[in-house]
Amino acid sequence: MKDLNKYTEERMGKGKKIVILGTLDTKGDQLVYLREKIRELGHFSILIDLSTGSEPSQEADVTSAEIASIVGEDIKKLRESKDRALCAEVMAKGAEQKVLELLARGDLDGIAALGGATIAGIASKVMQKLPFGIPKIMGVTAIMPVYVREWFNAMDIVVMQMIMEMAGMNDLVKNVIERFAGTIVGTTEQATAFTTLKLPYPSIAITEYGPSQKCAEQVRKLLEERGYHVFSFHAQGISDRAMEKLISQGLFDGLIDIVPSGLSDELTQGNRAAGKKRLDAAAERGIPQVLAPAGINMTGCGPTRRNREKYASRPRILKMDEIRWMTRYTPEELKEHAKVYAEKLNKAKGPTVFLFPLRGWCSLDREGSVLFDPVEDKVFIEEFRKHLNNPKVEIKEIDCNLEDHEFAEALVNNFEEIFQKTKERRD
Repeated sequence: MKDLNKYTEERMGKGKKIVILGTLDTKGDQLVYLREKIRELGHFSILIDLSTGSEPSQEADVTSAEIASIVGEDIKKLRESKDRALCAEVMAKGAEQKVLELLARGDLDGIAALGGATIAGIASKVMQKLPFGIPKIMGVTAIMPVYVREWFNAMDIVVMQMIMEMAGMNDLVKNVIERFAGTIVGTTEQATAFTTLKLPYPSIAITEYGPSQKCAEQVRKLLEERGYHVFSFHAQGISDRAMEKLISQGLFDGLIDIVPSGLSDELTQGNRAAGKKRLDAAAERGIPQVLAPAGINMTGCGPTRRNREKYASRPRILKMDEIRWMTRYTPEELKEHAKVYAEKLNKAKGPTVFLFPLRGWCSLDREGSVLFDPVEDKVFIEEFRKHLNNPKVEIKEIDCNLEDHEFAEALVNNFEEIFQKTKERRD
């Protein structure tokens, strides 16, 4: 590969370094045109070829042979195999390592991918390895809802939909590529270097969703009154995944996790599933955290639920509207989930408090609601207590509903107590 730093100094001065992912054997003319347009705009473009079909006629800055060799594979053998799944896996793993290498030595300020569903699948895996804040844009012709969750995976990836096939070099194709070049250049020029991305101290992440909105609003207000900077994440399965990644990246000094129930949905394939790593980041970093159980005792069972037949026939169902229906987990399910939550928090390296309200865990299970069942809620609490063996984790119970002001105050007071102790040790 060319000496990028020297090449950039000679041609581009202080231009940004933008990586392009694509397959030259199928989109060669389009990728070369994109590379030149980025250079015309004053930046250096590094074209990484991920072709496995045939030998491309255009020149790449990083060849597919080099990408394959990074993971110990031979490009000729890959082409001969005709195994598309294997080829995609090899290209993704090799490109991940190459891109991280470029990032480590300062040769990556932004990344773009151009192609169809195959390149989108590979590029999304590569982009997910990069930190938050680095511009990541995909120009693809195959945006379909079924792919979106896998492609994005809670990352700050932008998709520009190409409304036509990237075939040939007619005026419409050129126009789309020129706008795509302008998009990645513009976002890269305006981006703050990820290495300098810092939040004001002390910055606190909180989770919330509709049935805990009142609690979250009060928590946010109380924290801000006490000098904290608050960043809210809507716990619908995507935003809370993103929060986990940001915490693991070193952002945030503490967490008030009002709605950790994306873990329960992950265990039951619910619509708000937040991934198997939910609750891991704060525990691993050891930042002070206070948790509440909003949503842990219930799950959606409406018409959009993937496996709704298991839940829609249960006797207690609250219909919020035509789509959002909620039902309770059974005591057996609550026990199973409690064990998983305990296993997660047993790994917490920092001070942690799990605060349980005894009169309902959100606005949907207040007294009088079909979902209100404090006896079954106790099943979770006791099973959680049974499996918890981390002295850094406290369990506290409060005789109120999660949406009561008393509970919001308790969340903030408990958080401030453990945060100040942590701060004193740090100072």
